[in-house]
Amino acid sequence: MVKVRLREIRNDLGWRLRRYRANRARAQSKAVFIGITGSSGKSTATSLLGHILAGHGTVHTQVLANTLNALVRTLYKRMKRVGEFDYVVFEAGAYEPGSIRGMAQMLKPDVALVTMIRLEHVGKFRTLEAVAQEKRALVDALEPGGIAVLNCDDPYVLAMAAGAKCRIATFGQFGNADYRVTDVYAAYPELLRLSLHWRGGVLDIRAPFPGEQFWLPVAAAAAAALELGVPAEKVVARLASFEPLPNRCKVQKTDGGPQFLVDTAKAPWHSIDLALDMMAKARAARKCIVLGQISDYVGSTRKYGTAYGIARDIAEEVIYTGDNAHRSRASQADRDSGRFVELRTPKEVSDHIKQTAVPGELILLKSSSNLHLERIALAWTHDVRCWIPACGKKEDCQTCGLFDVPFQEHKSFVADRRLERRKDRLGRLLGRLGFRRRS
Repeated sequence: MVKVRLREIRNDLGWRLRRYRANRARAQSKAVFIGITGSSGKSTATSLLGHILAGHGTVHTQVLANTLNALVRTLYKRMKRVGEFDYVVFEAGAYEPGSIRGMAQMLKPDVALVTMIRLEHVGKFRTLEAVAQEKRALVDALEPGGIAVLNCDDPYVLAMAAGAKCRIATFGQFGNADYRVTDVYAAYPELLRLSLHWRGGVLDIRAPFPGEQFWLPVAAAAAAALELGVPAEKVVARLASFEPLPNRCKVQKTDGGPQFLVDTAKAPWHSIDLALDMMAKARAARKCIVLGQISDYVGSTRKYGTAYGIARDIAEEVIYTGDNAHRSRASQADRDSGRFVELRTPKEVSDHIKQTAVPGELILLKSSSNLHLERIALAWTHDVRCWIPACGKKEDCQTCGLFDVPFQEHKSFVADRRLERRKDRLGRLLGRLGFRRRS
Protein backbone atom coordinates (compact mmCIF):
# COMPACT_ATOMS: atom_id res chain seq x y z
CA MET A 1 0.00 0.00 0.00
CA VAL A 2 2.84 2.36 0.90
CA LYS A 3 4.62 1.55 -2.38
CA VAL A 4 1.46 2.31 -4.34
CA ARG A 5 1.07 5.64 -2.59
CA LEU A 6 4.74 6.53 -3.16
CA ARG A 7 4.34 5.69 -6.85
CA GLU A 8 1.29 7.95 -7.06
CA ILE A 9 3.18 10.80 -5.42
CA ARG A 10 6.15 10.32 -7.74
CA ASN A 11 3.88 10.29 -10.81
CA ASP A 12 2.07 13.41 -9.62
CA LEU A 13 5.33 15.27 -9.01
CA GLY A 14 6.61 14.18 -12.41
CA TRP A 15 3.43 15.45 -14.08
CA ARG A 16 3.68 18.78 -12.27
CA LEU A 17 7.31 19.16 -13.32
CA ARG A 18 6.49 18.41 -16.96
CA ARG A 19 3.66 20.94 -16.93
CA TYR A 20 5.94 23.57 -15.36
CA ARG A 21 8.55 22.99 -18.06
CA ALA A 22 5.89 23.06 -20.77
CA ASN A 23 4.50 26.39 -19.53
CA ARG A 24 8.00 27.84 -19.35
CA ALA A 25 8.80 26.64 -22.88
CA ARG A 26 5.59 28.23 -24.18
CA ALA A 27 6.42 31.52 -22.47
CA GLN A 28 9.91 31.58 -23.99
CA SER A 29 8.92 30.57 -27.52
CA LYS A 30 8.58 33.24 -30.19
CA ALA A 31 6.61 30.96 -32.52
CA VAL A 32 3.08 31.71 -33.70
CA PHE A 33 0.85 29.16 -31.96
CA ILE A 34 -2.25 27.92 -33.80
CA GLY A 35 -4.91 25.78 -32.14
CA ILE A 36 -7.44 23.89 -34.25
CA THR A 37 -10.56 22.17 -32.99
CA GLY A 38 -13.96 21.00 -34.19
CA SER A 39 -16.08 17.87 -34.32
CA SER A 40 -14.84 16.82 -37.76
CA GLY A 41 -12.20 18.00 -40.19
CA LYS A 42 -9.74 19.21 -37.55
CA SER A 43 -7.05 16.60 -38.25
CA THR A 44 -7.10 17.30 -41.98
CA ALA A 45 -7.23 21.07 -41.41
CA THR A 46 -4.29 20.84 -39.01
CA SER A 47 -2.22 18.80 -41.44
CA LEU A 48 -3.15 21.05 -44.37
CA LEU A 49 -2.22 24.23 -42.50
CA GLY A 50 1.03 22.71 -41.28
CA HIS A 51 1.86 21.70 -44.85
CA ILE A 52 1.13 25.19 -46.18
CA LEU A 53 3.16 26.91 -43.48
CA ALA A 54 6.08 24.52 -44.02
CA GLY A 55 6.59 26.24 -47.35
CA HIS A 56 6.73 29.59 -45.58
CA GLY A 57 8.77 28.90 -42.44
CA THR A 58 9.73 26.23 -39.91
CA VAL A 59 6.75 24.37 -38.46
CA HIS A 60 5.93 21.80 -35.82
CA THR A 61 2.56 20.18 -36.56
CA GLN A 62 0.95 18.13 -33.81
CA VAL A 63 -1.89 16.10 -35.29
CA LEU A 64 -4.00 13.15 -34.04
CA ALA A 65 -2.28 13.12 -30.62
CA ASN A 66 -4.58 15.91 -29.44
CA THR A 67 -4.76 15.71 -25.64
CA LEU A 68 -3.25 17.77 -22.83
CA ASN A 69 -0.60 15.08 -22.32
CA ALA A 70 0.39 15.40 -25.98
CA LEU A 71 0.56 19.20 -25.70
CA VAL A 72 2.74 19.04 -22.58
CA ARG A 73 5.05 16.57 -24.28
CA THR A 74 5.26 18.76 -27.40
CA LEU A 75 6.06 21.91 -25.48
CA TYR A 76 8.60 20.63 -23.03
CA LYS A 77 10.39 18.33 -25.49
CA ARG A 78 10.13 20.25 -28.75
CA MET A 79 10.30 23.86 -27.55
CA LYS A 80 13.54 23.62 -25.59
CA ARG A 81 15.38 25.89 -28.00
CA VAL A 82 13.81 29.32 -28.37
CA GLY A 83 13.36 30.19 -32.03
CA GLU A 84 13.38 26.57 -33.20
CA PHE A 85 10.03 27.01 -34.98
CA ASP A 86 8.21 29.88 -36.65
CA TYR A 87 4.84 28.14 -36.24
CA VAL A 88 3.34 25.51 -33.98
CA VAL A 89 0.08 24.00 -35.24
CA PHE A 90 -1.77 21.92 -32.65
CA GLU A 91 -4.96 19.88 -32.99
CA ALA A 92 -7.04 20.10 -29.80
CA GLY A 93 -9.55 17.31 -29.24
CA ALA A 94 -12.45 17.39 -26.78
CA TYR A 95 -13.05 14.13 -24.96
CA GLU A 96 -14.75 15.37 -21.78
CA PRO A 97 -15.92 18.70 -20.31
CA GLY A 98 -12.94 20.91 -19.50
CA SER A 99 -10.48 19.11 -21.76
CA ILE A 100 -10.15 21.96 -24.28
CA ARG A 101 -9.90 24.64 -21.60
CA GLY A 102 -6.81 23.08 -20.05
CA MET A 103 -5.10 22.86 -23.42
CA ALA A 104 -6.12 26.40 -24.40
CA GLN A 105 -4.71 27.88 -21.20
CA MET A 106 -1.36 26.20 -21.85
CA LEU A 107 -1.27 26.71 -25.62
CA LYS A 108 -2.14 30.43 -25.39
CA PRO A 109 -2.94 30.43 -29.12
CA ASP A 110 -2.31 33.34 -31.42
CA VAL A 111 -4.80 31.82 -33.87
CA ALA A 112 -7.81 29.61 -33.08
CA LEU A 113 -9.60 27.74 -35.87
CA VAL A 114 -12.93 25.95 -35.41
CA THR A 115 -14.24 23.68 -38.18
CA MET A 116 -17.74 22.56 -37.12
CA ILE A 117 -19.88 21.51 -34.19
CA ARG A 118 -21.58 18.11 -34.22
CA LEU A 119 -22.69 15.77 -31.48
CA GLU A 120 -19.63 13.79 -30.34
CA HIS A 121 -18.72 11.81 -27.23
CA VAL A 122 -22.43 11.61 -26.54
CA GLY A 123 -22.01 10.09 -23.09
CA LYS A 124 -19.91 13.06 -21.94
CA PHE A 125 -21.54 16.04 -23.66
CA ARG A 126 -25.15 15.02 -24.43
CA THR A 127 -26.03 18.18 -26.40
CA LEU A 128 -24.68 20.29 -29.25
CA GLU A 129 -24.66 23.30 -26.93
CA ALA A 130 -22.33 21.47 -24.54
CA VAL A 131 -19.96 20.55 -27.39
CA ALA A 132 -19.95 24.15 -28.64
CA GLN A 133 -19.25 25.49 -25.16
CA GLU A 134 -16.26 23.17 -24.85
CA LYS A 135 -14.80 24.12 -28.24
CA ARG A 136 -15.32 27.82 -27.55
CA ALA A 137 -12.64 27.67 -24.85
CA LEU A 138 -10.00 27.81 -27.59
CA VAL A 139 -11.43 31.08 -28.93
CA ASP A 140 -11.82 32.52 -25.43
CA ALA A 141 -8.10 31.96 -24.84
CA LEU A 142 -7.15 34.41 -27.61
CA GLU A 143 -5.69 37.78 -26.69
CA PRO A 144 -6.92 41.00 -28.41
CA GLY A 145 -4.22 40.65 -31.06
CA GLY A 146 -5.23 37.10 -31.92
CA ILE A 147 -7.32 35.77 -34.80
CA ALA A 148 -10.31 33.44 -34.65
CA VAL A 149 -10.94 31.62 -37.95
CA LEU A 150 -14.56 30.45 -37.82
CA ASN A 151 -16.90 28.44 -40.05
CA CYS A 152 -19.77 30.85 -40.59
CA ASP A 153 -21.98 28.14 -42.13
CA ASP A 154 -22.25 26.54 -38.69
CA PRO A 155 -24.36 28.67 -36.32
CA TYR A 156 -22.73 27.12 -33.26
CA VAL A 157 -19.28 28.08 -34.54
CA LEU A 158 -20.29 31.54 -35.73
CA ALA A 159 -21.78 32.25 -32.29
CA MET A 160 -18.25 32.04 -30.88
CA ALA A 161 -17.57 35.45 -32.44
CA ALA A 162 -19.96 37.08 -29.97
CA GLY A 163 -18.01 38.61 -27.12
CA ALA A 164 -14.64 37.53 -28.53
CA LYS A 165 -11.77 39.93 -27.75
CA CYS A 166 -9.88 39.10 -30.94
CA ARG A 167 -10.17 39.67 -34.68
CA ILE A 168 -12.63 37.38 -36.50
CA ALA A 169 -12.10 35.85 -39.96
CA THR A 170 -14.93 33.70 -41.33
CA PHE A 171 -15.03 31.09 -44.06
CA GLY A 172 -17.94 29.21 -45.61
CA GLN A 173 -20.22 28.71 -48.59
CA PHE A 174 -23.01 30.99 -47.45
CA GLY A 175 -23.56 34.49 -46.11
CA ASN A 176 -20.93 37.20 -46.06
CA ALA A 177 -17.93 35.01 -45.36
CA ASP A 178 -14.54 36.72 -45.46
CA TYR A 179 -13.38 33.64 -47.36
CA ARG A 180 -16.34 32.46 -49.44
CA VAL A 181 -16.25 29.09 -51.15
CA THR A 182 -18.01 28.47 -54.48
CA ASP A 183 -17.92 25.98 -57.36
CA VAL A 184 -17.13 22.98 -55.17
CA TYR A 185 -16.76 19.83 -57.25
CA ALA A 186 -15.37 16.32 -56.82
CA ALA A 187 -16.48 13.12 -58.52
CA TYR A 188 -13.80 10.48 -58.13
CA PRO A 189 -11.52 9.94 -60.02
CA GLU A 190 -11.81 13.72 -60.46
CA LEU A 191 -10.46 15.23 -57.26
CA LEU A 192 -11.58 18.29 -55.33
CA ARG A 193 -11.60 21.72 -56.87
CA LEU A 194 -13.16 24.95 -55.60
CA SER A 195 -12.99 28.73 -55.83
CA LEU A 196 -12.10 30.81 -52.79
CA HIS A 197 -13.22 34.46 -52.85
CA TRP A 198 -11.37 36.79 -50.49
CA ARG A 199 -10.23 40.39 -50.26
CA GLY A 200 -7.29 39.61 -52.55
CA GLY A 201 -9.43 38.21 -55.36
CA VAL A 202 -10.39 34.64 -56.30
CA LEU A 203 -8.20 31.56 -55.86
CA ASP A 204 -8.76 28.47 -58.00
CA ILE A 205 -7.84 25.65 -55.63
CA ARG A 206 -7.12 22.00 -56.37
CA ALA A 207 -6.64 19.50 -53.56
CA PRO A 208 -6.09 15.71 -53.64
CA PHE A 209 -9.37 14.66 -52.02
CA PRO A 210 -12.01 12.38 -53.57
CA GLY A 211 -15.06 13.99 -51.93
CA GLU A 212 -16.69 17.41 -51.89
CA GLN A 213 -16.93 17.41 -48.08
CA PHE A 214 -13.23 18.24 -47.91
CA TRP A 215 -13.94 21.80 -49.06
CA LEU A 216 -14.28 22.68 -45.37
CA PRO A 217 -10.80 21.79 -44.04
CA VAL A 218 -9.26 23.08 -47.30
CA ALA A 219 -11.00 26.46 -46.96
CA ALA A 220 -10.24 26.61 -43.24
CA ALA A 221 -6.51 25.99 -43.75
CA ALA A 222 -6.34 28.41 -46.69
CA ALA A 223 -8.11 31.16 -44.73
CA ALA A 224 -5.79 30.75 -41.73
CA ALA A 225 -2.68 30.75 -43.93
CA LEU A 226 -3.78 33.87 -45.80
CA GLU A 227 -4.55 35.61 -42.51
CA LEU A 228 -1.00 34.78 -41.41
CA GLY A 229 0.43 36.44 -44.50
CA VAL A 230 1.32 33.44 -46.65
CA PRO A 231 1.29 34.55 -50.31
CA ALA A 232 -1.82 33.38 -52.18
CA GLU A 233 0.15 31.59 -54.91
CA LYS A 234 2.05 29.62 -52.28
CA VAL A 235 -1.20 28.62 -50.56
CA VAL A 236 -2.58 27.27 -53.84
CA ALA A 237 0.61 25.38 -54.69
CA ARG A 238 0.98 23.81 -51.25
CA LEU A 239 -2.65 22.65 -51.17
CA ALA A 240 -2.17 20.91 -54.51
CA SER A 241 0.92 19.05 -53.23
CA PHE A 242 -0.62 17.83 -49.95
CA GLU A 243 -0.56 14.11 -49.12
CA PRO A 244 -3.88 13.14 -47.44
CA LEU A 245 -3.83 11.54 -44.01
CA PRO A 246 -4.09 7.75 -43.85
CA ASN A 247 -7.59 6.34 -43.39
CA ARG A 248 -9.38 9.66 -43.90
CA CYS A 249 -10.85 9.04 -47.34
CA LYS A 250 -7.42 8.30 -48.71
CA VAL A 251 -7.37 6.56 -52.07
CA GLN A 252 -5.46 3.29 -52.34
CA LYS A 253 -5.04 1.84 -55.81
CA THR A 254 -3.97 -1.72 -56.60
CA ASP A 255 -2.39 -3.12 -59.75
CA GLY A 256 -5.07 -4.92 -61.71
CA GLY A 257 -7.45 -4.95 -58.76
CA PRO A 258 -9.94 -2.67 -56.98
CA GLN A 259 -9.48 0.87 -55.73
CA PHE A 260 -10.19 1.60 -52.08
CA LEU A 261 -11.51 4.74 -50.43
CA VAL A 262 -10.25 4.15 -46.90
CA ASP A 263 -12.29 6.11 -44.37
CA THR A 264 -11.72 4.12 -41.19
CA ALA A 265 -10.43 6.69 -38.70
CA LYS A 266 -13.89 7.55 -37.35
CA ALA A 267 -17.53 7.16 -38.29
CA PRO A 268 -19.82 9.52 -36.38
CA TRP A 269 -23.37 9.38 -37.66
CA HIS A 270 -23.17 12.85 -39.20
CA SER A 271 -20.33 11.66 -41.48
CA ILE A 272 -22.15 8.67 -42.97
CA ASP A 273 -24.19 10.73 -45.45
CA LEU A 274 -21.04 12.53 -46.58
CA ALA A 275 -19.21 9.28 -47.31
CA LEU A 276 -22.19 7.79 -49.13
CA ASP A 277 -22.69 10.96 -51.17
CA MET A 278 -19.05 10.79 -52.18
CA MET A 279 -19.59 7.23 -53.42
CA ALA A 280 -22.78 8.21 -55.24
CA LYS A 281 -20.92 10.90 -57.21
CA ALA A 282 -17.89 8.73 -57.93
CA ARG A 283 -17.55 7.00 -61.28
CA ALA A 284 -16.48 3.36 -61.36
CA ALA A 285 -17.27 0.15 -63.24
CA ARG A 286 -18.61 -1.34 -60.02
CA LYS A 287 -19.08 -0.05 -56.48
CA CYS A 288 -18.95 -1.81 -53.12
CA ILE A 289 -19.58 -0.26 -49.69
CA VAL A 290 -18.23 -1.87 -46.51
CA LEU A 291 -19.78 -0.44 -43.37
CA GLY A 292 -18.54 -1.26 -39.86
CA GLN A 293 -19.17 0.54 -36.58
CA ILE A 294 -21.11 3.82 -36.48
CA SER A 295 -20.53 6.10 -33.47
CA ASP A 296 -21.81 9.24 -31.76
CA TYR A 297 -25.55 9.06 -32.27
CA VAL A 298 -28.54 9.14 -30.00
CA GLY A 299 -31.56 6.89 -30.29
CA SER A 300 -31.84 3.31 -31.47
CA THR A 301 -29.50 1.29 -33.65
CA ARG A 302 -32.02 1.58 -36.49
CA LYS A 303 -29.55 4.01 -38.07
CA TYR A 304 -27.74 0.99 -39.49
CA GLY A 305 -30.93 0.21 -41.39
CA THR A 306 -31.19 3.82 -42.56
CA ALA A 307 -27.61 3.75 -43.81
CA TYR A 308 -28.22 0.50 -45.67
CA GLY A 309 -31.29 1.92 -47.37
CA ILE A 310 -29.12 4.70 -48.83
CA ALA A 311 -26.10 2.53 -49.59
CA ARG A 312 -28.04 -0.14 -51.55
CA ASP A 313 -29.11 2.48 -54.09
CA ILE A 314 -25.48 3.51 -54.65
CA ALA A 315 -23.49 0.27 -54.78
CA GLU A 316 -23.88 -3.11 -56.41
CA GLU A 317 -22.83 -4.71 -53.14
CA VAL A 318 -23.08 -3.57 -49.52
CA ILE A 319 -21.17 -5.46 -46.81
CA TYR A 320 -21.86 -5.00 -43.11
CA THR A 321 -19.32 -6.16 -40.56
CA GLY A 322 -18.80 -5.96 -36.80
CA ASP A 323 -21.08 -6.41 -33.83
CA ASN A 324 -23.92 -4.48 -35.45
CA ALA A 325 -23.78 -6.19 -38.84
CA HIS A 326 -27.14 -7.85 -38.17
CA ARG A 327 -28.92 -4.48 -37.82
CA SER A 328 -29.01 -3.65 -41.54
CA ARG A 329 -32.69 -4.60 -41.95
CA ALA A 330 -31.74 -5.86 -45.40
CA SER A 331 -34.46 -7.87 -47.14
CA GLN A 332 -34.12 -11.57 -47.75
CA ALA A 333 -34.19 -10.82 -51.47
CA ASP A 334 -31.13 -8.57 -51.11
CA ARG A 335 -29.35 -11.27 -49.13
CA ASP A 336 -30.20 -13.99 -51.64
CA SER A 337 -29.13 -11.89 -54.61
CA GLY A 338 -25.81 -10.91 -53.02
CA ARG A 339 -26.66 -7.21 -52.91
CA PHE A 340 -26.22 -7.41 -49.14
CA VAL A 341 -23.58 -9.49 -47.39
CA GLU A 342 -23.24 -9.85 -43.61
CA LEU A 343 -19.79 -10.83 -42.38
CA ARG A 344 -18.75 -10.62 -38.75
CA THR A 345 -15.00 -10.03 -38.95
CA PRO A 346 -12.60 -7.92 -41.05
CA LYS A 347 -10.80 -11.12 -42.09
CA GLU A 348 -14.01 -12.54 -43.54
CA VAL A 349 -14.58 -9.28 -45.43
CA SER A 350 -11.03 -9.33 -46.78
CA ASP A 351 -11.36 -12.94 -47.97
CA HIS A 352 -14.71 -12.20 -49.60
CA ILE A 353 -13.43 -9.13 -51.46
CA LYS A 354 -10.33 -10.96 -52.67
CA GLN A 355 -12.59 -13.61 -54.17
CA THR A 356 -15.19 -11.28 -55.73
CA ALA A 357 -13.58 -7.91 -56.55
CA VAL A 358 -13.13 -6.98 -60.20
CA PRO A 359 -10.48 -4.71 -61.74
CA GLY A 360 -11.37 -1.04 -61.35
CA GLU A 361 -14.03 -1.67 -58.70
CA LEU A 362 -14.34 1.15 -56.18
CA ILE A 363 -14.65 -0.02 -52.57
CA LEU A 364 -15.50 2.30 -49.67
CA LEU A 365 -14.32 1.18 -46.23
CA LYS A 366 -16.23 3.19 -43.62
CA SER A 367 -16.10 2.50 -39.88
CA SER A 368 -14.99 3.71 -36.50
CA SER A 369 -11.36 2.93 -35.81
CA ASN A 370 -11.96 0.03 -33.42
CA LEU A 371 -12.41 -2.48 -36.27
CA HIS A 372 -9.30 -1.33 -38.17
CA LEU A 373 -10.91 -1.97 -41.54
CA GLU A 374 -7.85 -0.39 -43.17
CA ARG A 375 -6.42 -3.92 -42.99
CA ILE A 376 -8.73 -4.92 -45.83
CA ALA A 377 -7.00 -2.47 -48.17
CA LEU A 378 -3.54 -3.21 -46.75
CA ALA A 379 -4.03 -6.91 -47.46
CA TRP A 380 -3.82 -6.19 -51.21
CA THR A 381 -0.25 -4.92 -50.92
CA HIS A 382 1.03 -6.52 -47.69
CA ASP A 383 0.97 -9.86 -45.94
CA VAL A 384 -1.51 -8.91 -43.21
CA ARG A 385 -1.42 -11.48 -40.42
CA CYS A 386 -3.02 -9.54 -37.54
CA TRP A 387 -6.75 -10.18 -37.95
CA ILE A 388 -8.08 -9.99 -34.41
CA PRO A 389 -11.54 -8.40 -34.80
CA ALA A 390 -10.88 -5.62 -32.26
CA CYS A 391 -7.35 -5.24 -30.86
CA GLY A 392 -8.06 -2.31 -28.52
CA LYS A 393 -5.28 -0.15 -29.94
CA LYS A 394 -6.14 3.46 -30.67
CA GLU A 395 -3.54 4.06 -33.37
CA ASP A 396 -4.19 2.94 -36.92
CA CYS A 397 -2.54 -0.15 -38.38
CA GLN A 398 -0.01 1.89 -40.35
CA THR A 399 1.15 3.68 -37.20
CA CYS A 400 1.19 0.47 -35.17
CA GLY A 401 3.20 -1.20 -37.92
CA LEU A 402 2.53 -4.73 -36.64
CA PHE A 403 -0.19 -5.73 -39.08
CA ASP A 404 2.16 -8.36 -40.56
CA VAL A 405 2.64 -9.99 -37.14
CA PRO A 406 -0.07 -12.20 -35.55
CA PHE A 407 -1.70 -10.29 -32.69
CA GLN A 408 -0.74 -12.87 -30.05
CA GLU A 409 2.93 -12.31 -30.93
CA HIS A 410 2.87 -8.51 -30.69
CA LYS A 411 4.22 -8.26 -27.14
CA SER A 412 7.16 -10.59 -27.71
CA PHE A 413 7.90 -8.97 -31.08
CA VAL A 414 7.99 -5.49 -29.54
CA ALA A 415 10.14 -6.74 -26.65
CA ASP A 416 12.62 -8.33 -29.08
CA ARG A 417 12.73 -5.17 -31.18
CA ARG A 418 13.32 -3.04 -28.09
CA LEU A 419 16.17 -5.35 -27.05
CA GLU A 420 17.76 -5.06 -30.50
CA ARG A 421 17.60 -1.26 -30.33
CA ARG A 422 19.28 -1.31 -26.90
CA LYS A 423 22.01 -3.56 -28.26
CA ASP A 424 22.55 -1.20 -31.19
CA ARG A 425 22.78 1.82 -28.88
CA LEU A 426 25.24 -0.01 -26.63
CA GLY A 427 27.30 -1.01 -29.65
CA ARG A 428 27.47 2.57 -30.89
CA LEU A 429 28.47 3.78 -27.43
CA LEU A 430 31.21 1.18 -27.13
CA GLY A 431 32.40 2.14 -30.62
CA ARG A 432 32.75 5.77 -29.62
CA LEU A 433 34.70 4.66 -26.55
CA GLY A 434 37.13 2.74 -28.75
CA PHE A 435 35.90 -0.80 -28.15
CA ARG A 436 35.41 -3.11 -31.10
CA ARG A 437 32.64 -5.66 -31.39
CA ARG A 438 33.67 -9.28 -31.59
CA SER A 439 32.92 -10.80 -34.98
